[in-house]
Amino acid sequence: MDWCLKSQQTRHPLAGIQRELHNLGTPQSDPLMSSRTKYWLDCLSATLFVFLALYGLQKLTNLRVFNAFDVLGQAVSDMELTDISFSMFREDPLPDTNILIVNIGYLSRGQIGDQIRNLSRFHPKVIGLDMIFSCDFSGDSLSCPQAYDTADNEKFASAVRAFSNMVMVERITQTDSLVNLYGDIDIYDSIEHSHPNLLQSAHQGYANLETEAGSQEDLKACRRFPPRLVMADSTEELAFSVKMSMLFDSVKTRKFLDRNKEWEVINYRGNIVDWFGASEYAGRYPVLDWDQALDSAGFAEWMVRDKVVIMGFLGSDLTDTSWDDKFFTPLNKKYAGKSRPDMYGVVVHANAVSMIISEDYINELEPWQEYAIAFTLVLLNVMLFTFIMKRVPVWFDSLSLLIQVIQVVILAGAMVQIMAVSNFKLNLGVSLAAIALVGTCFELYGTLVKRVLGFLARRIPLLGGNKVLTKEDAGSINAHTN
Repeated sequence: MDWCLKSQQTRHPLAGIQRELHNLGTPQSDPLMSSRTKYWLDCLSATLFVFLALYGLQKLTNLRVFNAFDVLGQAVSDMELTDISFSMFREDPLPDTNILIVNIGYLSRGQIGDQIRNLSRFHPKVIGLDMIFSCDFSGDSLSCPQAYDTADNEKFASAVRAFSNMVMVERITQTDSLVNLYGDIDIYDSIEHSHPNLLQSAHQGYANLETEAGSQEDLKACRRFPPRLVMADSTEELAFSVKMSMLFDSVKTRKFLDRNKEWEVINYRGNIVDWFGASEYAGRYPVLDWDQALDSAGFAEWMVRDKVVIMGFLGSDLTDTSWDDKFFTPLNKKYAGKSRPDMYGVVVHANAVSMIISEDYINELEPWQEYAIAFTLVLLNVMLFTFIMKRVPVWFDSLSLLIQVIQVVILAGAMVQIMAVSNFKLNLGVSLAAIALVGTCFELYGTLVKRVLGFLARRIPLLGGNKVLTKEDAGSINAHTN
């Protein structure tokens, strides 16, 4: 009986206050937070830390401070995993007989006009010319001598005027004032056209393609293009390939535009004849060299009638290895560490037209879906690593590394195979990068970051650290315990 009374006396309210003061600020003693809540907070915090580390690493690599040591990274920087699908794992695409590509080489304006006249005799459905003639006729003859060759210009203009479904290219640009005002953003306020004397009543479409090149002379990799662009004055312009497709089959083209995608991945179906083996699926598009198109007997009627004829630069002849207006594409046989471009710009446009009129599009994840998948995968990894750390901590390093490698291999294989089988571009680049970091970041979070956060929580008043017990607090605790 005496023992019971003594035990009750030790539970005086002031003793509870002392214990409360002693444990104040320590996460382990917080009665309001259950162990399950702590577990989920830890998992979410560790997951966010992975993405914070990934963001910091990406910003650091943008500084290019390690370029001299990153030979492998530079070699594969122009590669995407899905490039392998185009060249190795999908079924061989059939030749597209709806399209004919014509080389204009280094012909004069009048000679290109002769080509247009010869081709239009056999009634193609559309003729597109991937060339801008923007010399100002009011300028001097030294800077633009071809502008003063009136016979040549009239020969070209009359050929364009005589064919109703002629499409010529324009170039969407930004003026210096816009760049100075807003910086490097996707707003365009200027269009470069061919001179009106040559343009006549021809349709127009912009030839801009997506590349990471700083200028036209840089090496360019092209995987996608913008189907339409809205100018700063709210007018809408269509891409060169979309404009040609619209004149060929307006129903299919409107269906393509109804997808409302800012960027469309080009479903590359092939290249023209390739004498030097730079590209996969060579010979999938019929082609005429400049001299064949100049000669009215140099080609058969069936090659032209009711076709989309796309004219552009393919070198001085079809055996030329010129790099002018040439791109790296997913059909390049060297899909990593590329040494030479494999496709002329006019053939890139032909692939885009082929994709539209055959309705063979490539779909892809939306950016938010890509990040949602990455977040979910990282969270699941953190939960699994937490379990391993609690149950078999001695095996954590080996198991975590093995799990990461297996996931990267599975995800990379899924990206390639899904693209090859279903034309769906499963963008999991963020997921792959995050999974590669999750093991290291998980350990770093548990051994350092979590302790630093706990230390700050006990020191910063706003986070509940170093609280001073007031008379009101003591009275409230006393009343509660009584």
